[in-house]
Amino acid sequence: MSKYYFVGSGIASLAGAAYLIRDGNVDGSDIVLFEESPQFGGALDAHGDAATGYFMSGSRMFESKYNCTFELLSSIPSGSNPVISVTEETNLVRAENTWNAKARLVNLQGETTDAHPLGFDGRDRFDLLAMVTKPEFTLNSKRIRDCFAPHFFQSNFWYEWCTLFAFQPWHSAIEFRRYLLRFMHHFSTIDTQQGIYRTHFNQYESIAAPLVAWLRERGVSLRFGATVTNLGIKQQPAGGFVVEALSVETEGTSQEVSVNEKDCVFVTNGSMTAGKAFGSMSAAPVIDHSTRTGAWDLWETLARDRPQFGNPAAFDRNVPESVWESFSVTVSEPLFLDRMQAFTGSVAGRGGLTTFKDSNWLITLSMFHQPFFASQPPGVSVWWGYGLYFDQPGNFVKKTMGECSGKEILEEVLGHLRFDSDREAIIAASNVIPCVMPYITSQFMVRKAGDRPRIIPKGSKNLAFIGQFCDQPDDVVFTVEYSIRSAQRAVYTLLALDKKLTPIYKGAHDPRVLFEALATVGR
Repeated sequence: MSKYYFVGSGIASLAGAAYLIRDGNVDGSDIVLFEESPQFGGALDAHGDAATGYFMSGSRMFESKYNCTFELLSSIPSGSNPVISVTEETNLVRAENTWNAKARLVNLQGETTDAHPLGFDGRDRFDLLAMVTKPEFTLNSKRIRDCFAPHFFQSNFWYEWCTLFAFQPWHSAIEFRRYLLRFMHHFSTIDTQQGIYRTHFNQYESIAAPLVAWLRERGVSLRFGATVTNLGIKQQPAGGFVVEALSVETEGTSQEVSVNEKDCVFVTNGSMTAGKAFGSMSAAPVIDHSTRTGAWDLWETLARDRPQFGNPAAFDRNVPESVWESFSVTVSEPLFLDRMQAFTGSVAGRGGLTTFKDSNWLITLSMFHQPFFASQPPGVSVWWGYGLYFDQPGNFVKKTMGECSGKEILEEVLGHLRFDSDREAIIAASNVIPCVMPYITSQFMVRKAGDRPRIIPKGSKNLAFIGQFCDQPDDVVFTVEYSIRSAQRAVYTLLALDKKLTPIYKGAHDPRVLFEALATVGR
């Protein structure tokens, strides 16, 4: 009987295990997930309580064209209502909390600005059209700023696009081009964000936990505190290679797990949330540069002298260009949300994102529909925000974001909002937990073809790479969809299943979408 091993327990591994059982007819007892941390979920992390504060590194948006995600989750019962699937639950929440941003951009005076005009000049339009029409290989090793004039980065479109998807001017032009093509259907609503939505609760409770419950019911084993440090790889006389062992460290003890040729190994190479550090209301988070996560170390080890395994150094060697900071806020009384609803003209959960476009930290806020945690008691609210510029002094607090405590970050936010009369009351009722993430946009780093390995590397008989750092042409990283699709491709290919892959939505191939996008860019 074959065995199936996953390195990591993020959404790619959880999805891969589900595909093995659902589509590959694999017995769950033959599946093992090795996880170095004490928790599953990877980047889908959300924990805490009302007393000590809820916290998470990120909160991801969803949209209806996540075909692979919602097809898989249609098979997984909701954690809050097992009679329906996660997909059905998410669609119900979407219907009740349709985004329609009325305060998408806010200036330094604390005033909402007209976010509808994209703000392009003729050069911007030409450069945008040139990027989406040229072949991807022509953008190898290029940054976004290499392809546009300075004016482009002052346009409404850039502020709205970069804060929705977390792009920086120094990020990969290849990834930016892929995003423009993949999300072209959102051009006309980029200011209102209609069509964007979230899950019922946070993604840990609404996606990761139901998946794990489903897997455990079927006998899947999750081994926590287990770091895979290397793979025993054997070249075969007839060509190709096979994984024949996994080196696993658990609580300081090394173990070698034998792997047969008919077994399969799925590796999540790299990690966006590796090295994340949380602060508190009174203390800034501190990056520990002396430690590295096993996901990066394993990839570095595997890729040494094996070019078909990619080039991790393209993604993990420039923290100043991949770091930014988020913050989760637990509020014990309704004053702040009441003020925000009056300011934005939208109830919490329907107003989309609000960005302070003149902020030195480029702060964006998200007011969730409530409750956002299943354990959230009545009267307690949770909201979230992030700043893309980690190392700049604030406009109101004269420190870099990375140097600020949770209280100081909230003071900066309140300064932009001009909520001066309620400042002390809001701070007294808030618990802000900041989170710095050194590799959070590492998947956007400048790269060239081959830096990300193929899902099934050339010559592999039983090894697949999954997650954000394997390459899938036409799809976009930094999405749950990308991770789940990588798992589907890996499982279907290694098991040689006679099943069609879920198609990637390509709006640019739809004449209606293309026409609407061109009309929007031209306005």
